[in-house]
Amino acid sequence: MSTDHQRYSIDNQSSVNAAYAAIHNLTIVRTYSDAGRSGLRVEGRDALRRLIDDVQSERADFGTILVYDVSRWGRFQDADEAAHYEFICKQAGIKVRYCAEEFENDGSLLTTIVKGMKRAMAAEFSRELSRKVLEGQKLLAGLGFRQGATPGYGLRRLLIDENGKPKGMLKHGQHKHLQTDRVILVPGPPKEIRAVREIFRMFAIDHTPVAHIARRLNERGIANAWGNPWTTNNVFKLLKNENYIGNYVYNQRTQKLLSKPKRNPRPLWIRKEGAFKAIVDPAMFDAAQKLLTQSWTYSDNEILDYLSAALCRYGHLSSKILRDESFGPSITTCYYRFGKLSNAYLMIGYKARTRVSDPLYRPMPAGTEKVSEAPWTHDQFRYRP
Repeated sequence: MSTDHQRYSIDNQSSVNAAYAAIHNLTIVRTYSDAGRSGLRVEGRDALRRLIDDVQSERADFGTILVYDVSRWGRFQDADEAAHYEFICKQAGIKVRYCAEEFENDGSLLTTIVKGMKRAMAAEFSRELSRKVLEGQKLLAGLGFRQGATPGYGLRRLLIDENGKPKGMLKHGQHKHLQTDRVILVPGPPKEIRAVREIFRMFAIDHTPVAHIARRLNERGIANAWGNPWTTNNVFKLLKNENYIGNYVYNQRTQKLLSKPKRNPRPLWIRKEGAFKAIVDPAMFDAAQKLLTQSWTYSDNEILDYLSAALCRYGHLSSKILRDESFGPSITTCYYRFGKLSNAYLMIGYKARTRVSDPLYRPMPAGTEKVSEAPWTHDQFRYRP
């Protein structure tokens, strides 16, 4: 039983098993059940693992295992995996009986063929269900309804009914239960909204490196959406999230059953503009995206050429100089391409004592001339000490 929607499923299965036991004069001494666990993999199936361990270790005090139907071993994508667990039990001398199936598990050719077909059908059922669920989610996403559980920092999930009337906020880990209900995103607490806007301002206007933004948030005791300290990746994801300007983008990545997640090409993305109330100015968001994009448009050599030309022009380098320049890569681009600015400085031979007023200030090495007043271009020679 994999979801809360199937909360009566195990009770129903147990009732059928108990009725079968009564008819065949069997006494049920123990029950192994995995509530709220997917049948696609054995990981997380603690009860199934315990059953197999009891059988293999000869601790089992029973001679028969009652199983509701063939698919209860699991809807494994490899049908042989389900057969493997049944074989372990039979090898240990324990009979396996299927209580809701029309055949006797007597090892006959017909039984073997039927079980093989049912295992394959169980795997196909999962694949088909996964496809239908994805198509349904894509349809709802195109209408602007939120799919997924995590709304992001500064946002909340509002449950609405089929007429669009609010039914209440969903907390972390909660899901809708009625098929007709829908979920939309709404602005979160004012303090979180202020923090989100400040993050965009620090990045897009002040050109503060993402790692520095995370550190400042942590120094102020501001937790992320999961109540944990901010990381660089948290800030990056926030800056790229179109939810903050009211757009909903879905199907950027897909993960079908047990396959690895893969990034989909843009034509397959589902985008609904104006789906939610924006909490960040679109111009600010666009400025942030431009800076994020720059990280991939400059080669390492072009970034170092830019730093060399800036050093020749100003006589030293500092975060303020790089922020004030209207040309070339941003501080964030330099920072994340080389780990930190000081690493990039070292690669152009620039190192010296630190001035207190600017932690990134480096005086020009002795004997070096300021040779260029012109704006930097890709043709500018690289500074050499």
